[in-house]
Amino acid sequence: MPTSYPPALAPFLDLLRCPTCRVPRLRPDRGALRCRAGHTFDLARHGYAGLLTGTRATSGDDAAMARSRDRFLATGGYGPVRRAVAGLAAVALPGRGTVVDAGCGTGYYLAGVLDRVPGARGLGLDTSVRALRSAARVHGRAAAASWDVFRPFPLADGAADVVLDVFAPRNPAEFHRILRPAGRLVVVRPTARHLAELRGRVPSMVTVDPAKEHRLHQALDPYFEAAETERVEYRLSLTGPELSDLVGMTPSARHADPDDLARGDRLPDRVTVSVLATGYRRRPTPRP
Repeated sequence: MPTSYPPALAPFLDLLRCPTCRVPRLRPDRGALRCRAGHTFDLARHGYAGLLTGTRATSGDDAAMARSRDRFLATGGYGPVRRAVAGLAAVALPGRGTVVDAGCGTGYYLAGVLDRVPGARGLGLDTSVRALRSAARVHGRAAAASWDVFRPFPLADGAADVVLDVFAPRNPAEFHRILRPAGRLVVVRPTARHLAELRGRVPSMVTVDPAKEHRLHQALDPYFEAAETERVEYRLSLTGPELSDLVGMTPSARHADPDDLARGDRLPDRVTVSVLATGYRRRPTPRP
């Protein structure tokens, strides 16, 4: 275990709450974080804080998915999506501020926001230990911690200026609680056209629920109102290995037949990237 804590974590210590007893503030203590009631949480040698205790979620990226995600995102194939996220987030970050990335994965989109806003700091939360290893070192102003988005966040009320939710599960009530009154929630989700060419040729590809937008509106409307929506859509040319990584980094990877990905004749050489990115304003009080 490290004898100190990652420098990027320092600005968040006063914003953290003990995941066990909710006591304010965690303090570094011999390679761990400790609350004043004595609850202790390890600092992993890879640089992230292990705040998730008890029964662990199993929906996060496994090692193979995280490696595929790292490789694919390094190609820049989702660069336009990253730029859209950064642009929407920057509206609520006039030169500085706090960003919480819920379901951050390897931290790719969080790093994009921090690059766009040099005075901002970021905290990525995810259940995947393997993804957090990348998120903890993705940017000098990004810290990372293990956490399940469906649980009450280990953060103070009004801790964040921006919450990112990019291709990730949502917890609208907690997003609302941890956002400051003028804060912004940025949500990215696929449209029905997203990766349609792959769904036609790889039987295991997960389809986009036609009711997804309606369900999203129902879930968020009591807490947030949409301020701006940007459709990001373009065609992307990829090699066979890049296409395999694209499939391998998605939930479809858990069901994919390796033979489907190995046979190049089954894979298209171009795919459509199509997502909606929305910036939401926080309602002063939740609607009933």
